[in-house]
Amino acid sequence: MPKRASNSIPVTILTGYLGAGKTTLLNRILTNQHGKRVAVIVNEFGEIGIDSQLVINADEEILEMNNGCICCTVRGDLIRIFSDLMLKREKFDYLVIETTGLADPAPVIGSFFMDDVMRQQTQLDAVVTVVDALHIWEHWDAEEAQEQIAFADVILLNKIDLVSPEQLDELEQRIRSMTAFAKIYRTHNCDINIDAVLGIEAFDLKQLLSIDPEFLQEDTHQHDESVYSVSIAQGGIVNGDKLNRWLNQLIQVKGTDIFRMKGILDIDAQDRRFVFQGVHMILDGRPGRPWQPGEERKNEIVFIGRNLDAAQLKQEFRACLLEV
Repeated sequence: MPKRASNSIPVTILTGYLGAGKTTLLNRILTNQHGKRVAVIVNEFGEIGIDSQLVINADEEILEMNNGCICCTVRGDLIRIFSDLMLKREKFDYLVIETTGLADPAPVIGSFFMDDVMRQQTQLDAVVTVVDALHIWEHWDAEEAQEQIAFADVILLNKIDLVSPEQLDELEQRIRSMTAFAKIYRTHNCDINIDAVLGIEAFDLKQLLSIDPEFLQEDTHQHDESVYSVSIAQGGIVNGDKLNRWLNQLIQVKGTDIFRMKGILDIDAQDRRFVFQGVHMILDGRPGRPWQPGEERKNEIVFIGRNLDAAQLKQEFRACLLEV
């Protein structure tokens, strides 16, 4: 495998199906004391950008792409954002691209070979895929999930605390039937040595072409049209008790149809924003970063799944607001 040119930027593509733990891994990359300077591009599926607000210590080197999937509708934005990022080249040594959970990695990889500027100034370091060990079986037949595993150089079998050792063994065997070359690590909360996922020079174009000989000619990616997002942007203060009752009732009734949910909320006028995330029937919430003086406090929620009634979700959320 050719060594990376000293002046080229190593690029890590971070992928994985909805709710697998990509942002958790990204936070580890950005907060661990490893001495690496990392720039990040975050891609989201939906009209509202949530993920960049979930990243700890988000700063000017975290750029956001939303309202589309990086592998299709906003792929051109990747090249434009990369060009903007190069104006800050002296501030970072590594680039991490976190894709939406519905992204096919192949067209994203192709961008680094088909665009002259990106090809000359970067070298693809690795495709790192996070797999939700508990929920992957429910999405195993999804084309996106299979592509993310097949093209991976490194796979994190995440949430191992939620499944049995026997289930993990079965999952790893299934993954090995799809990719014989990827390094597989078993993780809880994506706790892994950063040197195992960053700057590892694991990407091999010849190996990838053996998986999909025509991947460089793939210009578009067709999503499962039954999976879509519902975004809520609403001012006002949220009543924490009402929100808690609503979310718990919602996952009981619609949990199987909600692949992913995440939100940033102003609850009970607290000093810190409240951050919640969910995958199917599992829901987690905790205080996030403090609201800054003069910062507009707003509530933003994104649901991704099937059979979601946008009007009903928005009406039920508004019912959780404090009456002024």
